[in-house]
Amino acid sequence: MDRPVPHRRPAVAFAGFALPVTLLLLTVLALRGDYLAGAGWRGGEYAFAFFAVATTAVLGGSALKVVPPRSPWRSFGTGLLLGGAFGFLAIAAFVAAVMIALSTWQGP
Repeated sequence: MDRPVPHRRPAVAFAGFALPVTLLLLTVLALRGDYLAGAGWRGGEYAFAFFAVATTAVLGGSALKVVPPRSPWRSFGTGLLLGGAFGFLAIAAFVAAVMIALSTWQGP
């Protein structure tokens, strides 16, 4: 019995990936430029926003993977999952860099 091949939509998947990655990059650029300092934002708010974008992308991508098989939203969900995974990898790399820096720091 032949199974139907699911439609692959690379452009839709790329759009799903580009959305969270763009939001993550805008969050980093906003932190570097301190654009929301007037609203009372400090480093913690930017870190929370970065984490929230990555988490929302993973949860949204997971939710979109359960729609009917021939829907383009499945491809968009795949892109969201990859974009959210990129965000979590960036967080892990940052935490590792901080841990390495603290473990090699000799102090004042």
